[in-house]
Amino acid sequence: MLATNGFRRLGFALLAVMVAGAGLLTAAGYFISADAVRVQAMSEIRAVTGLEPILRGPTTVTLFPTGRVSFDDVVLGDPGRPALTAERLTARLRFFPLLAGRAEIADVSLERPTIAVDLDANNHSNWSGLIEALARSQKPNAPRPAAFSEMRIEGGTILVRDNGREITETLNDVNFSLAWPSISKSFAATGRFVWRHQPVDASLTLADFSAALLGNRTGLRLRVAGAPMKAAFEGAISVKPTVKIEGTVAADAASLREALTWAGRKPLPGGGFGRFAIKAQTNVVGGNISLSGVNVELDGNSAEGVLTFATDGRQTLQGTLAADQLNLSPYISTVRLLTANQREWNNGNITLDGLSGIDLDLRLSAAEVVLSNAKLGRTAIAANLRGGHLVITVGEAQAYGGVIKGSLSLANFKQGVDVKSQLQFVNVDLETCLGQLFGLRRLEGKGNIALNVEGTGESVMAVTRTLSGTAELSGTNGALAGLNVEQLLRRLERRPLSGGGEFRSGRTPFEKIAVALKITRGTVTVEDVKIDGSAVRLGLAGSASIPERELDLKGTAMLVTAARPGTSPFELPFIVQGSWDDPIMLPDPEALIRRSGAAAPLLNAIRERTTSDPVRSAIDRLTGSTAPAAEPQAAPAPAAGQ
Repeated sequence: MLATNGFRRLGFALLAVMVAGAGLLTAAGYFISADAVRVQAMSEIRAVTGLEPILRGPTTVTLFPTGRVSFDDVVLGDPGRPALTAERLTARLRFFPLLAGRAEIADVSLERPTIAVDLDANNHSNWSGLIEALARSQKPNAPRPAAFSEMRIEGGTILVRDNGREITETLNDVNFSLAWPSISKSFAATGRFVWRHQPVDASLTLADFSAALLGNRTGLRLRVAGAPMKAAFEGAISVKPTVKIEGTVAADAASLREALTWAGRKPLPGGGFGRFAIKAQTNVVGGNISLSGVNVELDGNSAEGVLTFATDGRQTLQGTLAADQLNLSPYISTVRLLTANQREWNNGNITLDGLSGIDLDLRLSAAEVVLSNAKLGRTAIAANLRGGHLVITVGEAQAYGGVIKGSLSLANFKQGVDVKSQLQFVNVDLETCLGQLFGLRRLEGKGNIALNVEGTGESVMAVTRTLSGTAELSGTNGALAGLNVEQLLRRLERRPLSGGGEFRSGRTPFEKIAVALKITRGTVTVEDVKIDGSAVRLGLAGSASIPERELDLKGTAMLVTAARPGTSPFELPFIVQGSWDDPIMLPDPEALIRRSGAAAPLLNAIRERTTSDPVRSAIDRLTGSTAPAAEPQAAPAPAAGQ
């Protein structure tokens, strides 16, 4: 009973206090001038922001149940180019000072404001007055305690204009809460905004607000989270004499390609650039960002190293990264040298527009590299990008059982893409290497390849029409696959006119092969081709079309040993024509007829033009040639007297 009575008395006391407070506020409404409240509130806003308020709308003062002052259509700063405009500025007044007849602001809310931040070439802002005013109010020896220390932005718009770099960014639907409590040294800002049609949650904390306003070093925590990317930083910042940031940064994105596009970058060419994450120690001095202890993940690849990003002038990324395995298949997945039927060059346009917005100097090393269906061993490469001109230098790559060295460059021009290749393949497996690079799968063995070519065009097909340069190949202990030259020669040696039969199978082993090619605007001229084996020797000359992927070659095949002692080894001219994917080899029919004891006289007869037309016609069909028509014989002269 006593406890119940005690609670009852306490309740009555609280109710009495509330009634008394309401009464005092009601009475204060009669004794406190609304104009005085408005003037005091304006003076406090001026003192805190350092900007001159301009009222272009009505003012509303409410003292009950809580003290509020609302200003419609408010402008802060230069009326010609104001730093802030708001549809309504509402200041909530402190309770006890109001009872004493003073209007002190507890917090301020801005409804649908437009905040303009203008930076000149020296990074000076039109908000310098606000920063200086806040700095004065935060000093320990300030002549009066800090005024309101909390501000809310509701449905606002922030315009950031960098006049030195001609950049303008807009943040829409800004809803933020800013707090710099007088009982604490810290500053905190939390809220949400929409940038480039994507909502972003953000928070910022400064450990020492006064030091930050003066440009001195202070702790900094920043969190940004949106659908395209999430990022966090924890460390320290100072802005005098120049911007300096130190700490740990972490960021991740479901798609780096989409995040870069969202950030205003041009879409990157090719495929890949999906799942991305990075964590590193950060050191920012001026416009240079240095990342050490980098741990980066991209498309399932993980690498460690250092990176440096320069933002002064042209943006440049430099660094060195090392990985256990690099799977580069996603980045070349959209590159199609051949059409779907694998018989024609791709005629689609080559696009390298995404390479023109940044400079790159990156060195990569990996214990293993995967390129679509090719797998490379220990590899060291360097990528250099300047003004849209990409050069990839292969220091050394263990591939196809050998080593690859050289460089490949791509440059974007108005007329298309300029391609240059200077590559050396040392002691590689010829069948695998030529098959994966050029679609040629007829040559087995180990050997060396030197390729020095260049071309220009809008597509792969167009580039092949302009290719010029040289190519060399040398190999040992291999074979020509799908072709048994020895079997063909043995058969034709015995029966020259019996036909070649089916010889497009089997293998032709060789001990040495040497190929020297000259390429001029898509046409390959065979300067020297020699194939030496224990059973046969071959020599080739002629040309090939790279755009049409066609061969037109002539050569000579010779058996190393004669069929009978005392005779010369069998030798046969031949031609190679058709697609280089499946060429046709045909013996020279005239040479076969000459070798045939039965048919040789017929060939001699047609050369001497003493045979009848039917015989000549039959020989023409055998040799595939057309003999010139015989001259008509003059009629015998009539006998005397006839």
